[in-house]
Amino acid sequence: MNNILITGAASGIGAASARLFHSRGWQVGLLDIEHLALAELAAELGGVWHAALDVTDCAAVQVALAGFCALHDGQLRLLFNCAGVLRCGHFEAIELAEHRRILQINVLGLLNMTHVAFPYLQATKHAQVINMGSASGVYGVPHLASYSASKFAVRGLTEALDLEWARHGIRVGDLMPPFVNTPMLTSQRFAAPVLQRLGVKLKAEDIAEAAWQQAHGAAVHRPVSLQFKLMYWVGQLTPAWLSRRMMRWLSRE
Repeated sequence: MNNILITGAASGIGAASARLFHSRGWQVGLLDIEHLALAELAAELGGVWHAALDVTDCAAVQVALAGFCALHDGQLRLLFNCAGVLRCGHFEAIELAEHRRILQINVLGLLNMTHVAFPYLQATKHAQVINMGSASGVYGVPHLASYSASKFAVRGLTEALDLEWARHGIRVGDLMPPFVNTPMLTSQRFAAPVLQRLGVKLKAEDIAEAAWQQAHGAAVHRPVSLQFKLMYWVGQLTPAWLSRRMMRWLSRE
């Protein structure tokens, strides 16, 4: 039976994905630092396996992966690296510690999970990693500088590992949505101009459905929403200066 381990599973995209995959017959494992919300979701799903986890703690990551995969003969069909944080604002107005936290969770946390998961993925047929990327990983977005940088890193790691791990039969891809209506976004105190101009048209459930499609497809990058798909593919064909001009216009204050 297929199994999936989801980080950042207590709310937003992670929780929506857990509900969707569980409803479609997958064995689901939930990880999140918010242990109370995580326990509530696990109970909602009939008592599925869950563990409180800080993805930046490599030793704890090893324990969590070993615990979940032990229930599945040491195998892991799908790792969904969904944990992430966001902070909108002027770069210089955000504390350096907050910039570091964004990179530690969004990049190093993902790196920890993926590295430790390798032997379990390698032992599984049709194994796959889905990373939570972003439209912000295509061109640097003002007022989301550190978040955007973290998603560039996710994009690069995804591309590299998809090629490198092909010899092991492991596929690696990412989801690239624009803004999604989740607590991570709605809790922001600074309204980035680009967010106001593009709007928030996606729900967590839309990204969960994209994750389901990715679990059954071979895309390396999966742009989500018609609006961003058009922007993404146009960006692949147009010169960099045009993308820069468009981003400057969308982000003007």
